[in-house]
Amino acid sequence: MTSSSVKISYEDVEVGTELPPQTFPVTRATLVRYAGASGDFNPIHWNEKFAREVGLPDVIAHGMFTMAEAARVVTDWVGDPGAVAEYGVRFTRPVVVPNDDQGAVIEVSGKVAAKLDDNRVRVDLTAMSAGQKVLGMARAVVRLA
Repeated sequence: MTSSSVKISYEDVEVGTELPPQTFPVTRATLVRYAGASGDFNPIHWNEKFAREVGLPDVIAHGMFTMAEAARVVTDWVGDPGAVAEYGVRFTRPVVVPNDDQGAVIEVSGKVAAKLDDNRVRVDLTAMSAGQKVLGMARAVVRLA
């Protein structure tokens, strides 16, 4: 896909436009698959005993995994991952993933916070898990049609 496949028009978007929120389940199996894909086999992401020994409450999701799930709200909305010109977050809290049938859930919402030049908008994201904000300053700059 190229940015020309973006279906959302800059003229049709206003500051305050809300992106469709999404919920992303995270289980220990999800973390194992992500570790295999990313090469990040740090034991805090799969070994409960090790995670607790280093002061964590339990196994935690990879920060980059959490960041990527949040970005999906933007890429799904715009329809083209290539339209994302900038993306950054601050990691504020880990996503704790218990070893049960439910695991954890990451809830992500987004809102157009500013209209910029050159058909770009800034989208501010909110990512929550277990009632706590897990990403701070989560922002994407997106080029619209």
